Amino acid sequence: MKRNLFILMLLIVIGLGVKASETDDVEQFFNQYVTAANSYDNGYFNYYTDDAKIIRVVEKDDGTQQAVNIPLERYKSEAKRSTKLMKLRKYKNYYSNIKIFPHGKDYKIVAMRTPSTSDYKVPAYFIVGKDSKGEWKIKEESMNTKVQTFLRNS
Repeated sequence: MKRNLFILMLLIVIGLGVKASETDDVEQFFNQYVTAANSYDNGYFNYYTDDAKIIRVVEKDDGTQQAVNIPLERYKSEAKRSTKLMKLRKYKNYYSNIKIFPHGKDYKIVAMRTPSTSDYKVPAYFIVGKDSKGEWKIKEESMNTKVQTFLRNS
């Protein structure tokens, strides 16, 4: 009986260790992504799956919100076009209150985002999982924003 209990406890501890290790991997992946994004690294888009879902939740002046889905190719195109201006403005995103949760077979990263050109924090989340090669990729990204142009260009 004691032996069975010991084996069960050992399996639980090993299982928790594997989950903790994966969570650490997800955290490391996210930190690398943030560094690449903030440095305008050319490989920035390699952090996304080819069919990643990009969502911007626009916080309107009247206090309401509207979600805008942006096709990944459009997101890439607009990001590439605005890179020089963003570098000049030294624009970066800072993330705080980062929490990582299992999300099915993937992980969800929830954080508060602070744009460097602002003094407010807005919610953001990322769904990350492994691709067919076993590499971590962003499958879905959602960020709240106060930038109204997303509504005009959707």
